[in-house]
Parts: sequence; C-alpha cells; structure tokens
Amino acid sequence: MTELRQSQSQLQQTADASLTEKMQFWLDKAVAWGQADSPDTRRDTCLHLTRLRDFLQQLVPHINSLSSTTETLKRMPFLGQLLGRLCWNPYVTVGYTSRGLLLQCLWGLYSEHPSSALERKANLWIRKVLCQLATEEDDAASALMKCMGVSAKEYHLKVLKKMVTRQQENIGKSCCARSSTSQRCSCDIVLATSEVCIPLLNCPEASPLVTSLLQQPLTCSRAALSEDFLDALSSSYSSRGLTLDEAALIPLWYHSLPALEEAVLRLLESVTNTESTPQQLQQHVAKSVLPKACAQHCSMFLVTNDIFRSILKRAEGSQPIRSVIQAFTSCFLRELAVLQPQTLASLKDFFPQSPQSLLVPLSIMPSEVPQEAWKNHLKWLSGSLERLIQEEEGDGDGSSTRGQHSVFEAWFLLVQCAHWVQAALQLLATSGPEDCGPLLWLLTFYHHPTNRWHHRALQLEKAKEAWDHLHTLCCGSVRPLPVQRLQSLVTLVSPQAQPTSPAPSLTFSLLVHFAAFCQLPLRDSVELLQTVVHQSGLRDEAANALSSLQFRLNEGSCSSSDTVHLRINELQNAITHIQAEPDTHTHTHTHTHKLHNR
Repeated sequence: MTELRQSQSQLQQTADASLTEKMQFWLDKAVAWGQADSPDTRRDTCLHLTRLRDFLQQLVPHINSLSSTTETLKRMPFLGQLLGRLCWNPYVTVGYTSRGLLLQCLWGLYSEHPSSALERKANLWIRKVLCQLATEEDDAASALMKCMGVSAKEYHLKVLKKMVTRQQENIGKSCCARSSTSQRCSCDIVLATSEVCIPLLNCPEASPLVTSLLQQPLTCSRAALSEDFLDALSSSYSSRGLTLDEAALIPLWYHSLPALEEAVLRLLESVTNTESTPQQLQQHVAKSVLPKACAQHCSMFLVTNDIFRSILKRAEGSQPIRSVIQAFTSCFLRELAVLQPQTLASLKDFFPQSPQSLLVPLSIMPSEVPQEAWKNHLKWLSGSLERLIQEEEGDGDGSSTRGQHSVFEAWFLLVQCAHWVQAALQLLATSGPEDCGPLLWLLTFYHHPTNRWHHRALQLEKAKEAWDHLHTLCCGSVRPLPVQRLQSLVTLVSPQAQPTSPAPSLTFSLLVHFAAFCQLPLRDSVELLQTVVHQSGLRDEAANALSSLQFRLNEGSCSSSDTVHLRINELQNAITHIQAEPDTHTHTHTHTHKLHNR
C-alpha cells in the first residue's frame, strides 16, 4: 500500500511539473501580449489561440480535482496571474470557447466556503474578473450604452458585425481588382484577415467573413489563407462546434488536404458502422456534399479516390466498403453530368489510372443503353476485361507488380461501376446456357479479383455449377422442387462453404435475381427462396439483397416492369415471414394468387 501511495505521489508530481512548465510558457505569452497592442502582437495572439484552448481544456479538470483554492494556488502559484491577464485580453475572450474555458477555470478556483484570508481575497478578485468577463465594458462604453439604451450583449454583437463587414470589404480589394499594374498588391490582407479571424470561428456573426475568406480566388501566391486558420476551422467543424454550409465546406476541403481526408474517412466510418438500406446509404453519401465537391474539383476527386483505393486494397472482400464506393461513384457521376460541359476536366482526368478503353463503357448507366443491347455490351466488357487480365498476368506466376496493379485498377473500376454487374445478374436469370459464359466470367472476376487469381478457372467452373442448379430449378417442370439441387444451393450459399467454392455472395446474388426475374410461377419462386434462405440462415442478407434490388429498379439503374416489382414485394413478404417465425419452415402464399400465372 505504501508503494502504491508513493507511485501515485510520483505520478502526481510529474503531472504538476508538466503543467507548471506549460503554465510558465503561457504566462510569458500573456505578459508579452499585454505589453503592446501592435500588429505583430495581435498576430501572435491569434496564431496561438488554438493551442491555448487545448491548454485551458487540460487545466479545467486539474483545477476541479484539487480539494481547495489554497491547495490549487500552492501547486500552481502563477495560476491567478495567468487567468487575470488572459481575461483582460480582448483577443482571447472574444471567442465563445476561450471565454467559456476561462469561466470554468475561475469557477473551479472559487471557494463556496472560504476558510482563510487567501481564499476570501481570491473570491473578491474572481467576482471582479467574472463581472468584467461577462460584460467586457469600460466606462466610456458603459456611458454610451446607457445613452443609447442598448444592452452590453447587443452592443458587442453590433461591434462584431461591423468589424466583420469591414473585413469582408477589405479582402475584396485583391490584386485582381487593380486598375493599374503600378498599384500595390493588397492580397496580404487575405492572409492577415484569416489569422485575425481564428478567435471568431465559433461566433455565428463571423460566418459571412469565414465564407468570404474561403471563397476568395487565389489571384496570386500572396492571397493564400493561413494554415493555422484552416487547421482551426477544420478542427472546430470536426468537433461539431461550428456549422458550415455547402458554400464554405467545399472551399475548405479544396484549401485543406487534411480536412478533405478527414471528411472522406468520417463518411466511410459513419456508413460502414451502421446498418443502412441502399436508399439511406445513397442519401447519406449525397448529403455529405463530397460527390458534388469532387465533381467541381478534379484534384479533390483524385484524393478521395486514392483513399477509397487504399482502403479497398486492405479490405478487398468487404461488402460495406464496396457499397459506399458504389454509392459515392453513382452520386459523383450524376453530379458530373449536371456540370458537363461547363467543367474543363474530362472523365479521363478523373480516372487517370483506370483502363481507358473500359472507362466510358463502364461508367455509362444501363438505363442509358437500350435493354436489347445489354447482352452485347456486357459480352464486350467481359471479353475486354478477360483479354486485359490475360495480358497483364503474363505467364501466370502473378509476380509482375505492374500486372497486379493493372488488374487491380480494372477491378477497382468495375467495383465503382457495379451497375453493370447488377445488369449481368439480371440477364443471367433470363438467359440460356449459350449466353451465360461471359456474364459468369464477369461476376467471377468481380468476386475473385486479385487474390487467388490462379484459381479463377476453378471458381468459374463452380459459378457455372451454381447457375446450372438455379437454371434447372427455374426452367424445369418437375414439382416439387428437387431436394438434391436445393441442398446443393444451400451448401453453395452457406458462409461455411469450402474454399474452392465460388463466393457465397455470388451464388446468393444469383439466387435472389433468379427468384425476381425468372419465368418460374411466383409460388415456386417463393418456395425456392424461402427454402434456401431458411436452411442457410441468411434471412437478413436476403432482406438486404431484395431491398437493394428494389432500390436499383426504382432509381432506374436496372430495367423493370410492374410484374417484377410485385414479385419482389411478395418475396420480401416471404422473407419477413421467415424472420417472424424462424423455427417454422412454412411457405407464404398471401396475395400470390395475383401473380401465380405470370
């Protein structure tokens, strides 16, 4: 126990020493700031405000952890002097965050029941500082406010708004507005204003100035924004302390690479850690404004795409990651179509690493191609991809770094433009054996890209086997459905499938599309899907797959009819029934008589 106390005491002494060292640094700064009101002093104050707030946030819990004001001042003898100087510095107290932290420090130091002359004297001083901090008015300002009948808060807000308006006018006087080349460039005001604006970032009244700074065109190298301003703005926005509209958010990402990277990672984290329907995912991605920003600025898209590329390399089999990338690409292409032909960047500028021969054929939406042309379009895509991969993989040892990179880039583009994978699934449910080869190859490559590529022939053989089971079940006239083939499907879609089996998700996607698009009577389609889903335990996956299919049909990325929509609704009802009664293998026939013969 004694050793534990000694250890705790040593840790406390170390923490106190570290805090004292930092406090001495900030006291020196506060003294220097208070000695002269010069441009250099104001600039230094603004540049250090973010670090000062971090120190105050560390200081608040330390003050609150001590038992009394006497103990606090004994351990931190310079605390009172530091707080006093900071509270009388208008550049520190103008921001709501800094002022709030100073108030917390003072309240932590205040003694409710002072037990000594020191604590009583400290209370008197704290009350005086709190009064000044709450109103920040001198005698002249007080007399003026009384004469005008204006409250202290209203007075300070009007002063702040006037200052913001004046600064906005100043930053508009950049070198692009010079009437003569002999005039002095005034772009320095942009940098200076961005530095002065740092303590105002959390003030709503300063929002117009922040937006004006971010939207200021870079007319010359001297018109750059302060890195400290961008860092503080990004930090405040990330911590939800500041709200930025689209007009300010896109320029912030354009000016600040760390802010853009953080926004992309935050989007990935927010949508991959929650269960969302495809429609909710699409809405969330669009609401993030990232697709629109990337369509407006090619450089931003390249950064975002690099992040997606890097994450996908590490999580190749992650369906949530693929879904986010697909939703983002869909929104991006839609935004880019709105901007064309105004934007100067071409599609090749946005996808410089992708196989250029495949770029336009993959990026075009199936809804933009006549359905009767889908089959030939997909056969061409499959054949082109297969030839490209055979060329890059060379002699088949898979050792070529260039070849591996090219194969990955081809697959990455296919993942981004997975609408053609969905179109292939739809055609496989209605095609015969003579047409399924290229479509199955495309699906196999989508599910088995660069890892285990030397097993691709075997994977394709297994995919054909799964398709053959489904084709026989859906096109045959034998009733009831053959148990042996049903059991084979259950084995193929099972998460515990053998390593040599095709990806369970491939077979499962085929199953869902066969149930939705084949000519099998609806009652039999329901029986097929219910049986396989019930025995494999993939009820949630089936519900998500049907919801995703319904969404694609509604948005027009796949071809559909009223019959298909009604079939999907009935299949969803059947899956819901399984979820409600997981221990009872029954077949739902509610309302199926409407479509029984369709």
